[in-house]
Amino acid sequence: MHAHDKLYKTYIEILKSELLTATGCTEPSTIALAAAKVRDVLEGLPERIEVSVSEPILKNAKSVVVPNTNNLKGIRAATAAGIIIGDATKELDVLSEVSETSNQDILRYLNATPIQLKPIESEYIFDVDMVAYKGSDNARIRIINSHTNVVLIEKNNAVLFRKDYIGDVIGNTPDKQLLTVEAIVQFANCVEIDDVKSVLDRQITNNSAIAAVGLLKDYGANIGSVLMKTYGNDIKNIAKAKAAAASDARMSGSELPVTIVSGSGNQGLTASIPVIEYARFLKVSDEKLYRALVVSNLVSIHQKTGVGPLSAYCGAVFAGAGAGAGIAYLQDGGFEAVAHTIVNALAIISGMICDGAKPSCAAKIAASVDAGILGYMMYLEKQEFLGGDGIIAKGVENTIANVNRLARDGMKITDKEIVKIMSQDE
Repeated sequence: MHAHDKLYKTYIEILKSELLTATGCTEPSTIALAAAKVRDVLEGLPERIEVSVSEPILKNAKSVVVPNTNNLKGIRAATAAGIIIGDATKELDVLSEVSETSNQDILRYLNATPIQLKPIESEYIFDVDMVAYKGSDNARIRIINSHTNVVLIEKNNAVLFRKDYIGDVIGNTPDKQLLTVEAIVQFANCVEIDDVKSVLDRQITNNSAIAAVGLLKDYGANIGSVLMKTYGNDIKNIAKAKAAAASDARMSGSELPVTIVSGSGNQGLTASIPVIEYARFLKVSDEKLYRALVVSNLVSIHQKTGVGPLSAYCGAVFAGAGAGAGIAYLQDGGFEAVAHTIVNALAIISGMICDGAKPSCAAKIAASVDAGILGYMMYLEKQEFLGGDGIIAKGVENTIANVNRLARDGMKITDKEIVKIMSQDE
């Protein structure tokens, strides 16, 4: 694969378009982004807001702390934060700017303003439709399909902006269908480091920083600290603990930025931190780490592509398998080692549910990274799960396709039941 090849260029573009920076959980950030935009269109603070969201958005934004809000949780809090401090030009970093008085301002606005939340049966998995009112004026923003994909802006029922979301998203984003595990490994072997260095440096810096803070402070269920205290100082445990600690910090209100993967901060942390920790432990070159991160990120993205943005299937499972693949590559594993690691990891842990963003995500990340590492250890010991074992098929691409089918189609009813269960206390 050469730098002028279409595949090479596409893989570079996938990394650049996927490894974005976000402050806080990405679903509340989307809601805050819609709020900031609707305020700008309305040209003032709304007196009343209606927020309609698809059920998967409701699930993923319900229980997570919104950054820079002094531990407020949920969709109404994300809306109020977007109105008061949101900078719409920063997209998923919409809540990164904060002043000393903004927490009180957000809480005061939240308590004083009717913010009506409406779960909707949308044809789109990812759907945020916000309408705000001020005096005789109203404004509407709609975001569908991905976290920053604004498809409609209206003021006083007149359309200011509209786009065909299908044509736009497919037309302006690199074709992730071109990803295969074998080609990813080939790409990692030959990629010019300068083509990926800046985006990977940002991932290493951001995600390492929040992992360190997560271990030092009291966040969520402190899964990372529990692992370090009880499971010991082995590299396998450090890799799990640091990824979990970063997630706990992020789910529980840390304002530190995270480099995301597949639209998810948790997946970005899971795909990268274990590989970074193993690279430090093995004392490999920076170049080797970059190439291994190319593998872990692209393998994670490849697995998630066939599922869509949100599912009842925990996306950390894919990223944990991606981390295992990156760890295999770090230790001079080629396509065979990477492929077996992925298949083994998916066989172990596929089916873990996503019940929204909250502290247990950190523990699920630890389990997913463990499955990725065990998948590689099995390969080293010449052990494997074979095609025909449950959902496992012969060949890594066939196995990924089966798991995609499970996550996308098989767990649709599961997703609805999870939302019903989570809505019982509303």
